[in-house]
Amino acid sequence: MSAPSSARREADEEPDAPRSAPEPQAPQVVVDDDDPTMRVHHPSDLIGTVLAAAAVVVVMVLATYAQHTTTGVAEDVQGFATLLRRILVVPVQVFEGLVTLVVPVAVITELALRRLGRQVLEALGAAVAAILLNGLVLWLVHEFGGEDLTVGLSVLVKGDWVVTMPGYVAMLAGLLTVSGPRARRTSVRWSWNLLWVAVGILLVTAQVSLPGLAISLLVGRLAGLGMRFWSGVRSERAYGDALVAGIRRAGFDPAHVRRIPEADDDPHALGGDAAARALMRATGYRAYELTTADDEKLDVVVIDGDRQVAGMLSRAWRSLRLRGLEGRQVVGLRQAAEHNALLSYAAHAAGVRTPSLLAVAEADDSMLMVQTRPERAVPLTELEPDDLTDDLLAEVWAQLQLVHSAGLAHRALTSDTVLVENVAGRPFVWVTGWEQGYVASSELARRMDDSQMLALLALRVGARRAIDSAAGVLSDQDIAAIGPLLQTISLPRQTRDEMRADKKVLAELRAALVERLPEADVEPQQLVRFGMRTVLTIVLPIFAVIFIVTQINLDEITHAVSQSDWRWSVLAFALGLLTLLGAAFALVAFSPVKLSLWRTVLVQSAATFVALAAPAGIGPAAMNLRLLTKRGVSATLAGATVALVQVSQFIVTVALLVVLTIASGNKESTLPVSPVVLLVIAIVAALVAASLLIPAVRQWVLAKTMPTIRQTWPRLVDVLGRPWRLALAVGGNLLMTLGYVAAFDACLRAFGQEATLIQVAIIYLAGNTAGAMVPTPGGMGAIEAALAGSLSAVTGINIGIATSVAILFRVVTYWLRIPIGWVSMRVLQRQGEL
Repeated sequence: MSAPSSARREADEEPDAPRSAPEPQAPQVVVDDDDPTMRVHHPSDLIGTVLAAAAVVVVMVLATYAQHTTTGVAEDVQGFATLLRRILVVPVQVFEGLVTLVVPVAVITELALRRLGRQVLEALGAAVAAILLNGLVLWLVHEFGGEDLTVGLSVLVKGDWVVTMPGYVAMLAGLLTVSGPRARRTSVRWSWNLLWVAVGILLVTAQVSLPGLAISLLVGRLAGLGMRFWSGVRSERAYGDALVAGIRRAGFDPAHVRRIPEADDDPHALGGDAAARALMRATGYRAYELTTADDEKLDVVVIDGDRQVAGMLSRAWRSLRLRGLEGRQVVGLRQAAEHNALLSYAAHAAGVRTPSLLAVAEADDSMLMVQTRPERAVPLTELEPDDLTDDLLAEVWAQLQLVHSAGLAHRALTSDTVLVENVAGRPFVWVTGWEQGYVASSELARRMDDSQMLALLALRVGARRAIDSAAGVLSDQDIAAIGPLLQTISLPRQTRDEMRADKKVLAELRAALVERLPEADVEPQQLVRFGMRTVLTIVLPIFAVIFIVTQINLDEITHAVSQSDWRWSVLAFALGLLTLLGAAFALVAFSPVKLSLWRTVLVQSAATFVALAAPAGIGPAAMNLRLLTKRGVSATLAGATVALVQVSQFIVTVALLVVLTIASGNKESTLPVSPVVLLVIAIVAALVAASLLIPAVRQWVLAKTMPTIRQTWPRLVDVLGRPWRLALAVGGNLLMTLGYVAAFDACLRAFGQEATLIQVAIIYLAGNTAGAMVPTPGGMGAIEAALAGSLSAVTGINIGIATSVAILFRVVTYWLRIPIGWVSMRVLQRQGEL
């Protein structure tokens, strides 16, 4: 123990000792190059602001759908509240006035006495913002709120429902939120208590509704938290004397403390500890060089409490989504320091060359970790290419094997956590940065370490040499197990950023691994519990359903279906299913590999489910592309094949529309396209043609289209050279198009309406094409409107009946096929086809 510490202990043991000889004071130590952060923008304040805004929306929803309950409660207490107000009218009003006046004065007086002028202005700003925001919400409720929401936020006053959202409650909540924590501000603590009493009185006397009061409180919190995040709060991190005092509490007598600079544009000019700078880059922690009174050189790593909230949402998201990558949830400052200490001690006990953790201490809102300094060690990023010898690579893998043999996993291996020291011509490797590590780790976590190490070495020495270095330490089985994990999602952010400069590294690693072990499986392993496909097929459909429900009256749909002849509806549904067979024929005809017709039909069925979350035509194209790539077709060729399928469908549709229009002449009807629309189309076509006369535009178009044309042309020539394939493709497209036309005609007859087949075909083709151009999921809303408008314009059918026909058609050819599509997708996923 240091001399100052001993003197303090003796003084504590003898409180009555004479004071003639003053206790020796610890020498003043100045922290060099320290740049204290005076204001901190806490991520927790931003998260709180978002949550408060979301809570306001939730309360409004509850007030809307549970308004019968809230109004019932209000009516129950109304009689008691009237009597109570008559008895306590003066005391209640006086108390509310005192709270509104006394609370701000008391809080601002305390802040002024503490000379916190900026916080006074921030508190007043938050109070004003809360009043304005509360008024804005109240205005929006009056102007745009439905009757249910208005009643849910109202109380009964003299027989009338009056919306009540007390502005002074929002004002006080905003002011107190910014004024400081309850534990450190006496006035703030008592003011919150008074505010809650006032809230209780408001509820008991039925002067406000519970949802309205909750919204005012939340609005005040939203304004206060938003002000705190925007302006920042006073930093409570350990700097200067507090930092030095923390080092002394750790048991060290500092003679000199120097902040290690964070900038590393010129590491040689900075001097200091290269290893500590690398640790700062990897973790974001502060680091200091400590020289003790005994001339011992140490490092002090400082973990700040406000940084523990940073990244909370990303860690929670990764924990939910990824397997074996991120299991540690949000932890407090002390838990983070203890976790780091546990991993450091465990690694050191296992024989891993890592800085020894000597002590841990707390200072203000920071934890100090004092550790030994590998003075001559430098990170891999600062090594010259000639320094990366085979002996060094072997030593890197040997250290990682020590980590894994002790059951540990690092989980964040980067070029800044792997340090190299040259001693007498022999390389020594250090492993640092254990904050993301695991004890008693899983096999997947250890394999992840291997893949991360292989990737960062490949960035330095190339894929082939990195594989060879791993083969010197790992068995063939272990190397083969790395292959499925060679994907960007398994790598730390720093390694991913470095790979942007050389995006071929992972592909080269897989190729080198297969070259060494031909039987190795390098197909990427499923590391995510759910991915973008799951989001598209689950989350987006929810929004799509909400969108279509708000656009189309469900009562109208129910009435349309109930008024139709169910026999024609069943026929329309069957004809709609026939279109799946036509789409399967077209894909089989253009496919460069042999496809099972039944399996292709299942894929087209699954596409009807995916179409719920994608614009019209995009879902089937994505499913066809996935089917071909799973069959071993290259991505470029698969894309060209899918493009041919869609182009053929478009050509057949347009050709059929033109033929039917010419065949109809003036006897049936004209196209439901106005001259203005035709003029616009002509102008757009002319502009496109004129732009192609510009050499730069023409070269850009050729650069974008020629690669696809070169890849597509052989496929098209192959199809044209096999007439049966071309006939199958054209027949499939005709079957699909005519199936929809016949289904639309059946829906028309279900309502007792008739039209010629040519009319029906023109209406469907024109209406469906126009509606599909609107980028809504599955063309929802747009196709129904286009079909109804076309039907009414061409045949003269009442617009109400035309709308019912269009809705029935979409129900039997779109909505009823979605459950079938979901079952088909599940079957294909279980069989590994998607």
